[in-house]
Amino acid sequence: MRLFIAVDIDASVRRELEAVQRRLRQNLSGRGFKWVHPDLIHLTLKFLGEVPDASVPQVCQVARETAARHGAFELRVQGLGTFGRPPRVFWAGVQISEALSLLQEDLERGFENAGWPREEKSFSGHLTLARLQDPKAGSEIARFVQQQPSSVFGDVWVDELIVYESQLSSKGPVYTPVGRYDLIG
Repeated sequence: MRLFIAVDIDASVRRELEAVQRRLRQNLSGRGFKWVHPDLIHLTLKFLGEVPDASVPQVCQVARETAARHGAFELRVQGLGTFGRPPRVFWAGVQISEALSLLQEDLERGFENAGWPREEKSFSGHLTLARLQDPKAGSEIARFVQQQPSSVFGDVWVDELIVYESQLSSKGPVYTPVGRYDLIG
């Protein structure tokens, strides 16, 4: 089972990001982009990849225990950017607060203690809006990003961690919650 731990975003921020995607579709060539459906936009805190079915309870336990040590907090979604040269991912930024950093690091440490490898790259909170499959598309989106002011798309109330199963299909990924754990600390 392919698993990751994430935070969902609320409907108002989702609508703002969908409007950005719509505007880009109208202004760009349209080829070479694989757009993330707005209902699937989320903040990944830890990607585990393939996990044996027998290990799923342990994954849920780490997420539950981590959530119990942290209180709810607000998260600001702001700005647009890309990863890669040429750009391969188009994203909306997440303002890294102390609460978010502590939650993500605690989650990372919990999985490391349970035997999963630590991420090699430092955490870069972002919401993926599109994957770019063509270098021309990457150049187009990079120009667009450079011309945009740093817009605030809204604030998200973070009050739970979600363990998701990701099933890949020809129509795109399907995310199914395996466990939801309230932040109660």
